[in-house]
Amino acid sequence: MQTAIIIGTGFSGLCQAIKLKEQGIHDFIILEKAEELGGTWRENTYPGAECDIPSALYSYSFEPYPYWEYKWSHQPQILEYLKHCATKYDLNPHIHFKKEMTAAKWNEPSNSWSVICTDNSHYKTQNLIIAIGQLHHPSIPTYKGKEQFEGISFHSAQWNHKTDLNHKTIGVIGNAASAVQFIPEIAKTAKKVVVFQRSANWMLPKQDRLYKDWEKKLVKRFPILLRTYRLRLWLMGGALYFLMKKGNNLFRSFYQFLCKRYMKSKIDDSKLQEKLIPNFPFGAKRVLFSDNYYDALNQENVEVVTQPITKIHEKGIQTSSSQDYNLDVLIYATGFIANPFLLNLEVTGTNGLTIQKYWKDAPKAYLGITVSNFPNLYMMFGPNTNLGHNSVIIMSEAQANYIAKCIKGQKSNQWKSMEIKQEIEAKYNHSIQKRLQNMIWTQIENSWYKSPSGNHIPNNYPGRTMEYIRKTKKVDFGVFNIGK
Repeated sequence: MQTAIIIGTGFSGLCQAIKLKEQGIHDFIILEKAEELGGTWRENTYPGAECDIPSALYSYSFEPYPYWEYKWSHQPQILEYLKHCATKYDLNPHIHFKKEMTAAKWNEPSNSWSVICTDNSHYKTQNLIIAIGQLHHPSIPTYKGKEQFEGISFHSAQWNHKTDLNHKTIGVIGNAASAVQFIPEIAKTAKKVVVFQRSANWMLPKQDRLYKDWEKKLVKRFPILLRTYRLRLWLMGGALYFLMKKGNNLFRSFYQFLCKRYMKSKIDDSKLQEKLIPNFPFGAKRVLFSDNYYDALNQENVEVVTQPITKIHEKGIQTSSSQDYNLDVLIYATGFIANPFLLNLEVTGTNGLTIQKYWKDAPKAYLGITVSNFPNLYMMFGPNTNLGHNSVIIMSEAQANYIAKCIKGQKSNQWKSMEIKQEIEAKYNHSIQKRLQNMIWTQIENSWYKSPSGNHIPNNYPGRTMEYIRKTKKVDFGVFNIGK
């Protein structure tokens, strides 16, 4: 029996494996559903795919990378970085590819988890660490007549690279993080691109650029320079946290002014300008970064449509104004299903309780990591660990350190199980939700940050990363029920 099984080989899963090895724990395996590692950076291969966090910060603090080509790295090099880390830290022998977990069950007599994969293979482990992230199930709205469309359609996270988009009329539903990256790319050669926008987004320029050879050589020779740059980016992100809180209207108005000024410097058409100004406060939804999206909207072959979609028909889309748009290709840039957590996974804890039943009101976990009634189960990027102001890799590192210390303590003391006390979990989550009511995310009705029913926010953390690091630095074993 393994000491631990990690599910997923994205940033979180690989980080967890590295931290387990740091604690002297080597009897673990990683189950990966695909044929290669990489998580979201393997899956999302749409044109222009890149990170919206600077590379120096969107990387492990313990593994600075002097080879970044761009300030904001593109998908192929981020995947290359993950493969580099897997090789350097000798993780590849631990990975079992083409093993997609579908269910896991806690066995009380043996104090272990049984894990079942789609190919009916079974694994047994003392500790189960789920590191599959929140955003990997594409969300496609159920538009009337969707199935009748005769052209080619796909979600941006499942990009159809076999489809030639040159000289085609392309409809794009959505205009958020992925869309603002691929729309400028497909607009270069498309006959026409029609962007169906539900709501505008606040956007700032990335000011991206290629790193010069001498810069890469310099940081390779003097790693302290890259670490210092990363620290500066981290502190800047921490300062932006105050924009996520209610109040601070003067500060927020300043950023809204910057966004409007940037947009108007690119867009001359006053009617289009009106379409691109959000009707919600800066920070209430994910702030976007792009150097070329507005330039793309200026092109004669790109049109922004704000009328709601009423139906999809054989030839394209009809809007509420009864306007028909005939399309060759339809691309859904409609995001992901963020709730419920652990979608399509059957995880069963003590007394036959499933995690979906336990979370029927709302997902909850102590520090976003451990869940009452589910001993020896750990989550990464779990409930209330997402950010709106900094790099989530910082959160992943903090979680990986905490989990590794939990398992090390359990192993050293020869404990059979560890389960967070229900009253501790309840107190923590009450505190988190109370603090979240003072955040800007509650001021809009519709956002992937929020639960569909009410003001409960299951995704985001209400504090800064340095607070979360402090809370996860040491393990208080007194908050757990210990099975000896």
